[in-house]
Order: sequence, then structure tokens, then C-alpha cells
Amino acid sequence: MTKPFILASQSPRRKELLDLLQIPYSIIVSETEEKINRNFSPEENVKWLAEQKVQEIAERYPEAVVLGADTIVCFDDVYLGKPKDTEDAKRMLRMLSGKTHSVFTGVCIKSTDKSVTFYNETEVTFWPLEEEDISAYIKTGEPFDKAGSYGIQGKGALFVKQIKGDYYSVVGLPISKTMRMLKKFALHSN
Repeated sequence: MTKPFILASQSPRRKELLDLLQIPYSIIVSETEEKINRNFSPEENVKWLAEQKVQEIAERYPEAVVLGADTIVCFDDVYLGKPKDTEDAKRMLRMLSGKTHSVFTGVCIKSTDKSVTFYNETEVTFWPLEEEDISAYIKTGEPFDKAGSYGIQGKGALFVKQIKGDYYSVVGLPISKTMRMLKKFALHSN
């Protein structure tokens, strides 16, 4: 009998990606506060944040396999989280305009007898953005629940000139590597 599988995330994008695997799962949102540790590198931070989310749920559901993930957008050693307001979103998009930034996604999968944590880094290059493009995008409302103030899977794709790495990691879950790691927990795609 396979163990119950839990996604410790409320991200609709992670849910959509996990649905691709056709493995039954439930969603239980972690209450862990997502707080960056300034002493850690971006790689260490995304792994640590994913582990924190998973640990909380794994303690409550020890019989389950729990998956958690976290994504950070980083430009010139500056972390770009979800924007606080319209001006913050504009500031971030102006910062990314015509430049290359990194998107780090950390994933942790844990059961009672094993744990796997990994991260993926993808470089994203934006076209130079005009002020009216930024304003029109912000009016869509899309930037406000996204790290870095854009969603690559939505209208934010119009800003992307080039990507080097795993597209799905930028969306929020490096799904092909995640699938391979889930096999270690005897969870397989149908």
C-alpha cells in the first residue's frame, strides 16, 4: 500500500504541475512563515524554506510523504519577493528590464524513513521594458502574488527574451526532477 501523498503548498501553479504526474495527493497548507535567512545563499534559502514547510506538515502527518517547495527571484544579490504594492511591483520590473536574473526553486520531499532536498536555478533574461508595458501589466493584477512581480506562465511571458534552465522551476516546481525523486518514495506517475 502506498503512503498518502501531501503537497504542503497553496500555490495553484504547483498544484497544476503536480497534477501532470497523475499521483493522488491532498493539499495541506503549511503555516510556516516564509522568512529569508540573510546568512544563507539563495540556494540554501530555497532548500531551507522548503524543508521548513515540509517539516511542519510531516510532524502532523507522520504516515505521509510530504512535498514542499519555495521559489526566490534574485537579481544582483537582491531578493525579489512578492510586491507589497503597485510601486514595489514597478520597481522590481524596472530592475529586471533588459537584464538577466536568477530564479531558484527548492524542493523537499520527506517521509518517516527518508528525505530528499534539492534546488534548481534558472536564468531568465527580460527584454527592455517600456513604462507603458509595465503599467499595463500591473493593471492585470498578475504581479501581486508572484516573486519578482511576474508570472512566466501568464502575461509575464511577454517580457521574457530568453531562459536558460528549467522553465517549470520558474513556474514553481521543477516537475521532471521532482518526478524522479518521488520514485525514491515509491510514488509513480500513472
